[in-house]
Amino acid sequence: MTTQDPKKILKQKHELDEQKSEFTEFARKQSGHTEMEAGQEFGHDRVPDDQNRMKSVENRQSGR
Repeated sequence: MTTQDPKKILKQKHELDEQKSEFTEFARKQSGHTEMEAGQEFGHDRVPDDQNRMKSVENRQSGR
């Protein structure tokens, strides 16, 4: 059984997070999107999904 050093694992995670951040920044620049505030990742102009709406109705009815 191999044991892994938690500090080494954490360092690898931080390196991967940095790579993801750099890629996200690059992709946004290429697509013309600017940095977004937290919680603004999704547009509010989407049409609600019928299946989700019906599930919400079902959940409300079963809660009574």
